[in-house]
Amino acid sequence: MTPDELEAALRAVGAERYHNLHPFHHRLHDGQCSRAEVQAWALNRYFYQSQIPIKDATILARMQDSALRREWRQRILDHDGEREGDGGIERWLVLTDSLGFSRDYVASTQGILPATRFAVEAYVHFCAERSLLEAIASSLTELFSPQVIGERVSGMLAHYDFVDERTLAYFTARPPQAQRDSDFALAYVREHATTRELQQKVLDALVFKTDVLWAQLDALWHAYVEGHRPPGAWSPEA
Repeated sequence: MTPDELEAALRAVGAERYHNLHPFHHRLHDGQCSRAEVQAWALNRYFYQSQIPIKDATILARMQDSALRREWRQRILDHDGEREGDGGIERWLVLTDSLGFSRDYVASTQGILPATRFAVEAYVHFCAERSLLEAIASSLTELFSPQVIGERVSGMLAHYDFVDERTLAYFTARPPQAQRDSDFALAYVREHATTRELQQKVLDALVFKTDVLWAQLDALWHAYVEGHRPPGAWSPEA
């Protein structure tokens, strides 16, 4: 494929498989979730957020080019912040604070769903074990996130009186970061996926990442919408 054809194929993966198509996504944004379901979503999503800088650090450690490392390390700063009380993880904790969780409990991850843990850990391992090209390609779900984040913020503000612009600050800060990161990763993939075999690997990497995100919502639906909560997972009644 030409670089343009490859990009079109990558975007088609998002159009067909990104988790904005999941029924839990629509339930959350359309105001159909109970407060407990929103709590469960925020609690479980914290684990994903907390592992993103760890994932990015594993990728950074494998980069031989200093210019590439300088570009990639900004992702870690975005999540960890420059100082205490800064960064995306801190902003996510503001959300879980507002939903009634203690920070110690959230950070312990003891109440998250087993499928959440398995999916997120699989993503970190993927980025550590696969080629650098595949690891970078797996981040390209960021191509599709800015629009979805806008839908999430507007929908949640419209439907839930227990969130506000301050508690959703993670999402208002994230779109320009995701746009910057996806522009860089897409340019890298377009330049380096130069054979059919490599192009298939980057497509498969993006499919894998969409599966990671989809599996997390599947788990939330099964546990908190259908009521099949596994032992040890957070209970609204506790």
